[in-house]
Amino acid sequence: MAGGESVVRNIVQRTVILMLLGALLGCSKPPQMPTVEMRQPTGLESIPAPDPSKYPSFSNMAHWQNPYFVVREDGIGIVDLSNREIHMLTAEQIPAELVSLPPSAWPYGRVVLVAQAVPKNPTKETKADLRKNRALLLGTLQQLDVQFHEAP
Repeated sequence: MAGGESVVRNIVQRTVILMLLGALLGCSKPPQMPTVEMRQPTGLESIPAPDPSKYPSFSNMAHWQNPYFVVREDGIGIVDLSNREIHMLTAEQIPAELVSLPPSAWPYGRVVLVAQAVPKNPTKETKADLRKNRALLLGTLQQLDVQFHEAP
């Protein structure tokens, strides 16, 4: 009987070990495949990457030639560089506005200038509106893979 008990004990030990190994393997995560972020086409892919060597100096930003946005408390404006008029846009209109520009409007590559207007009445509410509009603009630019340059 002593020999039979040792055989049964070995079978029980091996069964317990196999069950523990199975439980450990069942709880481990499968290897993760690296994820590749697929960007949706924006219509701006033909515009080259930004080239900072082409930017005007900070002291001469009046000669900026790429698209130029002004963040105000009442919204986001794009500056018409031909006459310096500001055309107000919603965040939803920004992609179509940028895509509609000819390639010649992007001499520095896929980068825009962003300036922030000083509110006429700087209250907590107007400052919050500025922050919200700035976040909407920068989020939209990020989705479009357009870099931005801060106006001094």
